[in-house]
Amino acid sequence: MRAASDQTADSNYKFKDFMGLISRVTRRKGLFLAGILLSVLSSGATLLVPQLTKGLIDTSKLAQIDKKMLGILLAAFAAQLALGTLSSFLLRYAGEATVKALREELWNHLLLLPVNYYDEHKSGETTSRLVNDTGVVTNLVAQQFPATVSGLLQLVGALIILFLMDWQMAAMIFIGVPLVVIIMMPIGKIMAKLGRQLQKATADFSGDVTEKLSEIRLIKASNGEDFERNRGQEHLQQIFGISIKDAKVSAFLQPIMMTAMLGMFVGLLGYGAIRVQAGTMTSGSLVAFLLYLVNVISPVATFAMLFAQVQRAMGATERIDQILREPVENQESGAELAIDGLPIKARNLSFSYETGRPVLTDVSFEALPNTVVAFAGPSGSGKSTIFSLLEGFYQPDNGVIMVGDQPLTSIRLSSWRSQIGYVSQDSAVLAGTIRDNLNYGLPRALPDERLWEGLRMAFADHFVREFPEQLDTQIGERGVKLSGGQKQRLAIARAFLRNPRILMLDEATASLDSQSEEQVQRALEELMKDRTTFVIAHRLATIVNADRIYFVEQGQITGAGTHQELLRDHPLYREYVQEQILEN
Repeated sequence: MRAASDQTADSNYKFKDFMGLISRVTRRKGLFLAGILLSVLSSGATLLVPQLTKGLIDTSKLAQIDKKMLGILLAAFAAQLALGTLSSFLLRYAGEATVKALREELWNHLLLLPVNYYDEHKSGETTSRLVNDTGVVTNLVAQQFPATVSGLLQLVGALIILFLMDWQMAAMIFIGVPLVVIIMMPIGKIMAKLGRQLQKATADFSGDVTEKLSEIRLIKASNGEDFERNRGQEHLQQIFGISIKDAKVSAFLQPIMMTAMLGMFVGLLGYGAIRVQAGTMTSGSLVAFLLYLVNVISPVATFAMLFAQVQRAMGATERIDQILREPVENQESGAELAIDGLPIKARNLSFSYETGRPVLTDVSFEALPNTVVAFAGPSGSGKSTIFSLLEGFYQPDNGVIMVGDQPLTSIRLSSWRSQIGYVSQDSAVLAGTIRDNLNYGLPRALPDERLWEGLRMAFADHFVREFPEQLDTQIGERGVKLSGGQKQRLAIARAFLRNPRILMLDEATASLDSQSEEQVQRALEELMKDRTTFVIAHRLATIVNADRIYFVEQGQITGAGTHQELLRDHPLYREYVQEQILEN
């Protein structure tokens, strides 16, 4: 289904869509216009040089050079150099600012996309869109386009001057230039097609590499190096093959341009020499014509490259535009709501990740203020999905979550999430220092005293003090330099420091040894006071004292009550408890 929609997008994406996106993110328009103006002046100075050269040749004698004309020529060279340098910088600056704005818009949009977008797209592929595809746009907007603007001005100016000087000589150029364009058009289309294929192959490789490197321990533990080596070689061979095809096509480009330039140069030189001998043209005019020929041929080559680059950039911006068209989470609409003292109720929730495969069916539960509600049941029964719905990561297919007398969808999402402290079973931490992780998501950085207090309450201060750099210790990507238990306690400390109104504990003590679990359990019990707490746990000790336990089986709640009530009335819960006792 996605492939079909992508093909539809391919056929519907046009040049006006590409220009619309570039125009929307264009910044520094004043600098851009100033760069264009300076480019006009620079092109004027460039076009003046052949005329001055003509005058210098025609007025100078064998033993004497016209010094006045030479001085004017050198001044024109200096003006062209200064104006060209400044215009090139301003146009490049404006182009880089545009690409920066595009990357900012894309990055900000990615951060606001809902979780289900990332369920369907590889993170490495999305990263490739942000880095590689915008890099293609960089080449066009910041480099190719400024060169084209200058070249276009020179081309138009040179052709006008050539016709004013000698229409017969100019007609020869007009015959040659269209021939070059006709030759270059199919080459440009082939390069554009290959560019799209190369971008896709690179994105696929980037996505695969990101996924595999994040699971390098699984690869090594499974002796998967040979399999991944072969898979990587297949990706690289595909990229290499496309690149070689692109290199073959590109290899034709320079010889064709050189041949065309030499052919036109020789043709004009031969015809001009005849005209000079016949006395109908001066030597200076012939030299000027040859110099103007350079101002015609070079822009034509630039336009050919621009055409290919535009096609590649359209392929890149098409995928960027597809991401920017994805609907984002509306985090700021709705009412601010302090949830202290409010019950949370779920009524008849149904949810499926894929059509026809329900994960939750008609699920209802209630959490009274400042109580502990636990969800128990076998793995894959839908407990974590309930947490995802509570956090607003997904919207239920049917049913509603009520906070007090308001549906969750009417509450400002950023306000709702700011009042939740979440500790997951995979103890998510980010690359950086311990200090960075403890402060993450807080409106302002906390003083070290508060950080140590949070660590102490999570029984994490002892191992942090043992590190030479303590709070400034780098923990590596995904916290690889910490043990599972250390990462879990760090995540719990972060929840303490967040001081949430709702706690969500998803197997929060799963990675702890028995001694640490007992300590952290006491800390969590302290943290749970005067807060509404949702708990997912397999371990009996975590849920036995909950105010209410919901037993979840195959996406449905089959029992609800206290531990003693379920033990008495729910056979599967009783079996579940007995298995826990045997395991311990």
